[in-house]
Amino acid sequence: MSAPFRFPRFFVTSPAPCPYLAGKTERKVFTELNGHSAGELNDALGRIGFRRSQSVAYRPSCADCSACVSVRVAAADFAPSNSQKRNLRRNGDLVATACKPWATEEQYALLRAYLGARHPDGGMADMDEQDFADMVEQTPVDSYLIEYREPPAADGSRGRLIGCCLTDRQGDGLSMIYSFFDAAHPMREGLGTYIILDHVARASRAGLPYVYLGYWIENSARMAYKARFRPLERLGPDGWSRFEPIASDAIAAQFELA
Repeated sequence: MSAPFRFPRFFVTSPAPCPYLAGKTERKVFTELNGHSAGELNDALGRIGFRRSQSVAYRPSCADCSACVSVRVAAADFAPSNSQKRNLRRNGDLVATACKPWATEEQYALLRAYLGARHPDGGMADMDEQDFADMVEQTPVDSYLIEYREPPAADGSRGRLIGCCLTDRQGDGLSMIYSFFDAAHPMREGLGTYIILDHVARASRAGLPYVYLGYWIENSARMAYKARFRPLERLGPDGWSRFEPIASDAIAAQFELA
């Protein structure tokens, strides 16, 4: 007989400057994920817009703003666009391996290069090796790191690591917690897009209906790339529903996970 499910206790953070919208403040509601029911709780909270960070599940709870919208790709119905098909052909020789959530020096070096190229002033810019290990390894749910490597060398040694994604497997899909990659690779355009496309394919093969992409903000250039993965669903007051976000391809291309 399983132990009774205990309703979690929720907490609210103090207001802080919003990292996405100038002049706004953000606040989050969160709860701890621990014990035997952590996976079950994470699944349930994921379906109502929560995200996981280590052993905490959180979602925005801002007093004067509701711009952050949870979005997910309907994997079974996904059809790549022409540009996404080109991306798949261009990067289809990469070797993707699902690894246990154990941080390595090679992964951390890739993360540091990624943050320096894409988010030098972001909230993770000061992340040290222990912080990275905590992000990857402190997980009470079914998580893994997917590594993306170039093809093996002529001598048989494994190829260079050029992409990673920390991923949770939930009951109804894959949740992409955090991805990073070689943003300066001269021959691998669109690596971030490829990582999402690979997750959609993985979810479809596993019979999982969704890939959770986190939060999307209308008219946010930094999040415009998420609008390129159709069909896309958003979470609203009446639950999840499909929608057609309007995004400029030029803006999306500039800020996509390329």
